Amino acid sequence: MIETISLGIESTAHTVGIGIINDKGKVLANEKSVYKPELGKGIHPREAGEHHSKNIVNLIKKSLKISKLNIKDIDIIAFSKGPGLPNCLQVGATMARYLAFKYKKPLIPVNHCIAHIEIGKLKTKCKDPVVLYCSGGNTQIIAFTEGKYRIFGETEDIPIGNALDVLARYFGLEMPGGPKIDNLAKKGKYIELPYIVKGMDLSFSGILTECKKLYDKGIKKEDIAFSFVENCFAMLTEVTERALAHTKKNEVLLVGGVAASQKLKKMIKNMCKERGAKCFSVPKEFSGDNGVMIAWNGILSSKQKTKDYSFDKDWRTDEVDVNWI
Repeated sequence: MIETISLGIESTAHTVGIGIINDKGKVLANEKSVYKPELGKGIHPREAGEHHSKNIVNLIKKSLKISKLNIKDIDIIAFSKGPGLPNCLQVGATMARYLAFKYKKPLIPVNHCIAHIEIGKLKTKCKDPVVLYCSGGNTQIIAFTEGKYRIFGETEDIPIGNALDVLARYFGLEMPGGPKIDNLAKKGKYIELPYIVKGMDLSFSGILTECKKLYDKGIKKEDIAFSFVENCFAMLTEVTERALAHTKKNEVLLVGGVAASQKLKKMIKNMCKERGAKCFSVPKEFSGDNGVMIAWNGILSSKQKTKDYSFDKDWRTDEVDVNWI
């Protein structure tokens, strides 16, 4: 049987990534370059887009070399259509259109959030999970029902990954902020912070503001980091548990860059154990943004008929018809 090979282009935010995978789920290449802003600053969209433009061609060449393939051996070109930063999305979409039209390959637009879910399912072998998707750009509690991935809860303001980065920058730490805050938290003790859950939705901006105020008053950053992580991750665990009970599913899948946090994994795992559910976490190699997840979702959704090859910075998870499940 002839295999299908997909090349995926990820360019939603700080990472430009090229991934190559076949229809059996074998990863043939996974190359990336990450834009790193100056110390104390966040992502500058124009600078991030310029970074992606400078690196994308070399990443494609390197990925093809590692996979021992020629561009003509590729069957599908997939790209992250959104959500994301327009300057960054444009780079990936433009390159994808160029490759697809020049070499006469099918061009598949992929939803970035769903790509995180599907690479998680592929790598963990879970079947029908409640998904806790935590990253720098998104925080959502998701489950598949009635033909779509439905959002059962989400952040009302900033995502948890962004909140971790902002706090780390306020402390004068390098990016990415999540691992730095995690390490600080190991040395701290609990102090009272807001705990904000509104039904199935969450809010992190108020907690972040309080953390900044406490730091300005001289409270140790280790204590702030411990308390911030403890409260925010407990909030995420609470709404995930509620979604698990509501959907009556018996699996939880943790995906996105913040999925690499050992503290979050432990809290979700303990909750699942108490409910008799299985807990899965995407491998660290695929937790952050990467081209492989785009390439894999391109294979899954390759039967979809579309001629919309633009990007959409606001493309929501629950707007996608999931016809491969």
